[in-house]
Amino acid sequence: METVSSVTTPGNTAGSCASGAVVPGGGSDGVQSLERAFLLLELMAEAGGEVALSRLAAESGLPLSTIHRLVRTLVARGYVRQLPSRRYVLGPRLVHLGESAARRLSTWAQPHLSRLVDSTGETANLAMLDGDRVVYVAQVPSRHSMRMFTEVGRRVHLHCTGVGKVLLAQLPPATARELLVRGGMPARTPATVTDPDRLLAQLPGIAGQGHAVDDGEQETGVRCVAVPVPGGPLMTALSVSGPEGRVTLADVPRIVALLSEAAAALAAELGEEAGDPVR
Repeated sequence: METVSSVTTPGNTAGSCASGAVVPGGGSDGVQSLERAFLLLELMAEAGGEVALSRLAAESGLPLSTIHRLVRTLVARGYVRQLPSRRYVLGPRLVHLGESAARRLSTWAQPHLSRLVDSTGETANLAMLDGDRVVYVAQVPSRHSMRMFTEVGRRVHLHCTGVGKVLLAQLPPATARELLVRGGMPARTPATVTDPDRLLAQLPGIAGQGHAVDDGEQETGVRCVAVPVPGGPLMTALSVSGPEGRVTLADVPRIVALLSEAAAALAAELGEEAGDPVR
């Protein structure tokens, strides 16, 4: 998954939402409008580029008049931008919010990643679903001179990475397929799965066991083990990666247990920070 480096110096977003489902009311008009606005932003992010109001209506189930009103407000606030083609893209104000959230998330994750490095001896990562890619938002490197290194902020494909596969497994099959088709499935190594049907068939097993393994699919000779961080508004995953000679298949159960413990602790911390503790 991550690139092997002999250098001694270390290196949603969109969440998923079910297409065609109207955001429930369940509150005041203001709360309902806020929920619907967030839904539209998430659908725009999942679209991976320009989107027309008609597509937002089809995927959200909301009336076109409602969408037009909400989008007009988002444009006025700078969260959405209208193109000359009269299609819409996410606006520049979201960049600042996203960077601030990623920095904050990285700060929360660092102690958990450090403990994973202490426990496993290998590089620990936090990654987040970002459209049809996964982006690394935090990392603590192994202390070995030969270690795995991926630049924080790097976006990689979903189909050939442990974090990508474990996040795909959390999505509805139709959404997972759409992301795979849109993002492409290039062969990174001879072990890379490039057929969407074959990978989609693996996802229920990954979801059931609660972890994914990148077994030389992104980088030959590298093994990565990943688990999802449960709950929360962002789709994130923790991983441990290293040379396959040090991260053996026999080590996977122990690493999964350590990752799951760290993921649960991080989820609880994030939930408490948001005022909604994970139970």
